[in-house]
Amino acid sequence: MSSLDARELEAFLALAEELHFGRAGERLYVSQSRISQLLRSLESKTGARLVERTSRRVRLTPLGEQLLAGLRPAFDAIVKTVDEVRDVARGVGGLFRIGFQGTANDQVMNAIALFQSRYPDCATEIVEIPFSDPFGPVHRREVDTAVVLMPVQESELVLGHVFSKQPHSLAVSSRHPFAERDALDAEDLAACPLIGVHGAAPEYWRRAQAPAATPGGRPIPAGPSVGTLQEGLALVQADRGAMLLCHPTADYYGRRAVTFVPLTGLQDSVLALVWHRNHETARTRAFSQALAAVADSAA
Repeated sequence: MSSLDARELEAFLALAEELHFGRAGERLYVSQSRISQLLRSLESKTGARLVERTSRRVRLTPLGEQLLAGLRPAFDAIVKTVDEVRDVARGVGGLFRIGFQGTANDQVMNAIALFQSRYPDCATEIVEIPFSDPFGPVHRREVDTAVVLMPVQESELVLGHVFSKQPHSLAVSSRHPFAERDALDAEDLAACPLIGVHGAAPEYWRRAQAPAATPGGRPIPAGPSVGTLQEGLALVQADRGAMLLCHPTADYYGRRAVTFVPLTGLQDSVLALVWHRNHETARTRAFSQALAAVADSAA
């Protein structure tokens, strides 16, 4: 197997995921016939038929499935190792894209400033990610890392620095009876529809932002669901429901038609830095360290 070619493995992996010779070729910027050629060469070296192709479909053979199961993690580990060595050799440079939900708070912005001062050759790009899809941009490599609301239970994501533990506020219309209160308890939520989140966010995450029951077990009415924070606040302003927000976000989005009432009895809102475990680089680790340094200095 000493003559094994990395391009053959890349072609097989692309074909196994796309199940289409043309799309696999587009992904690797080669022709469809080149994918076929690389596959035939790999099959010759393994001595096994790896892919079955008919006029209607492409699928892996059982041995192809076996090869995919062992090859994918090994190949990803090789790519990750090469990327890490290259990053160290070059220093922390290039473009680094940081995603955030809603607002980039002071800790995040101070961490970006510290990161840039430490690594002037690395250009940072700040990208707002959808409120309704906190993890998708990381999975799709649209950003290198992202600051998201907890909880995070995605097995493919690395949980970096966890920070900004803040009590909740309940955003209600200024016409709502709760707007006259100085504070609320989580049990009060049973009398107020909560605006939820729709979209690609996992169910456990959406339930954390708009729970279905109080800590005491009383059901919380479900209000309309939204895809963005601005949509949610517009519905609050229209008195269509209430929305859970942390204090800093409430302060940032303060408006006369919406009142933010302090809420006790729920777990605090917490932010976390996450990145994909297969795409970790020296830049992601360096930014997580900068974020931790800023948090330590503020403590």
